[in-house]
Amino acid sequence: MILKIEFENFFSIRDRVRIDFRAANINTALTKELSHNVMEWKGVPILKSVGLFGPNASGKSNILKAINFCCRMILDSHLHNEGVVFNFEPFKFDGWQDKPSEFLIDFVCDDVEYEYSFELTKNRILSESLYYYPVGRRAKVFVRDANGKYSFGTGVFNKPADVVLNTSDKNLFLSRASSMNRELAQKLYRYFMNQFILGLVNVNEMVALDSFNTYKKVILKALEICDTDITDIEARKEQIYAPVAVLGQVELKHIDVLKFKTFHRNNKDVMFDMDMEESDGTRKLFQILLRLLDVVKNRKGIMLDEFDQSLHTRLADFILDLIHASESSQLLFTSHNTNLIDVKRLRRDQIVFVNKSERGATEVYSLYDFKDFRENMDAEKGYIQGRFDAVPYVDSSVSSIKQLLEG
Repeated sequence: MILKIEFENFFSIRDRVRIDFRAANINTALTKELSHNVMEWKGVPILKSVGLFGPNASGKSNILKAINFCCRMILDSHLHNEGVVFNFEPFKFDGWQDKPSEFLIDFVCDDVEYEYSFELTKNRILSESLYYYPVGRRAKVFVRDANGKYSFGTGVFNKPADVVLNTSDKNLFLSRASSMNRELAQKLYRYFMNQFILGLVNVNEMVALDSFNTYKKVILKALEICDTDITDIEARKEQIYAPVAVLGQVELKHIDVLKFKTFHRNNKDVMFDMDMEESDGTRKLFQILLRLLDVVKNRKGIMLDEFDQSLHTRLADFILDLIHASESSQLLFTSHNTNLIDVKRLRRDQIVFVNKSERGATEVYSLYDFKDFRENMDAEKGYIQGRFDAVPYVDSSVSSIKQLLEG
């Protein structure tokens, strides 16, 4: 599970931002009714979901992008060669483009807490560290300082010097150690590869077939609960012509794709094409279910940007209910759906606002930070009225638009 994630100097994010899954100490009657929104790990309450709300261009997607960048560096940086420029931009105002960017992720793997961080510019990795809590106390696995010197905890890494010799300033040590078959590094690599999911699967790629075959019955039951009239779905492999890059050239080739066919209650003999004949909402729900059922059944975490786009608000509720009904899965999501800003559905510490300051920097704070807010108040109404700042101001009066058109 994820405990917290921190980062700074990444696109619109200037100052350090924290996404915290550790639950706040809230003991109200309403919060107690939402006990299923929280799981417990070694006596510490952990949130199963956190929602990011705010206007367009406030930085919600950049928060998910920062987490994705952090994870991709762990998974891919051992492949980086000289000349690689890391694919991100630092904050561009106030001289921050010349400062390093930092990332930290605090997580639990095999019932042990790990705290991993690194610092880099667009051209090189400056520092890196990994700590763990084997008996409840923080202990060093390794530290790579700004001068390129390493220090290691006792007996954690086998032959670390060999890994150091093969790690350049383009590679994370953790990533390189995994590629060199170091046991702990491989375990953490698998965590980021398999347990922390960064988005949805493309339903037309063949990799979706295993998930569909595994969860078909549950998917059909979920679609029934969501009041669609789909009674059966078939997966079929088809071949299409598509552009494929071959040795730097783009050629048209036959490739295998996955197509889903649906059957409905009114006439079970008539087949519909999922891509062409089902609604946007049905296709989006099916795509989410393909991924989310694996997440909730196997205690994984997932990030979803605007997960409820094209979905009715009751379907968005259903997605959250899936997460909250699980034993220990987690969801970090962004949304413009103000119906979800409801303290009868989400705890105050699960409702996180993202705003942009006058200096163009992303700011993050939760409803829990507003100490004068009471749970008998209407959080959605307060948000729309601008009480929590993270709402767009749009002068959309007819007179102002007429002036715009006349100009």
